[in-house]
Amino acid sequence: MATEKKVKVELVRGLIGSTEKQKKVVKALGLTKRNSVAEHNDTPVIRGMITKVSHLVKVVE
Repeated sequence: MATEKKVKVELVRGLIGSTEKQKKVVKALGLTKRNSVAEHNDTPVIRGMITKVSHLVKVVE
C-alpha cells in the first residue's frame, strides 16, 4: 500500500478580524496560535479548507 502524501499547514496570521466561519476552519485544521503547524493527509477536503483561509495560512508540501 502506498503512503499518502502529507501536507503541513502553518498559521502565519492571527485570527483577529476574520469571520466566524474562517475561525472554525482554522480550528478544524488543528491550528490554534500563530506559527502553529499541523500535518494532514493531502485530500481534496483539506485542500478546500486551506483554500478558504489561504490568506491566513502557509502550506509546506
